[in-house]
Amino acid sequence: MAAAPPDYQGIGTAFVSHYYNLFDTSRPSLAPLYRPSSLLTFEGEPFMGVDAILTKLTTLPFAKVAHQVTTSDFQPVMPDPVAPGMPAPPASVLVFVSGSLMVDDSPNPLKFSQVFHLSPDPANPMSYWVRNDMFRLNYA
Repeated sequence: MAAAPPDYQGIGTAFVSHYYNLFDTSRPSLAPLYRPSSLLTFEGEPFMGVDAILTKLTTLPFAKVAHQVTTSDFQPVMPDPVAPGMPAPPASVLVFVSGSLMVDDSPNPLKFSQVFHLSPDPANPMSYWVRNDMFRLNYA
């Protein structure tokens, strides 16, 4: 039997709000959202694992930041079929965000795009963690 798709719209919406609130107010608080196998690609540079990701995010060269989300799109990522009689693994969620960053006291916003692949936590299927995170500034 195939796994039912999660409430990917609700999961994605809640995640985007939670993630950017933490990023804007307390970047070290993002740590529980990542795992040792998480991979962040930030402007083309890869960072693997919680420590490397948090080091990158907490040492970005600005004191204040505010994310203004313009659009966010969500899709369920359904697992491949399994052998008959085997339980189907839960679906994950793909999140695509675009918006603007207000950095320090600059009057000029920076445009950005970010993609997250959220995986359900096996210990708590109602909780998701960031398996993959890709961030890019959008230059005109």
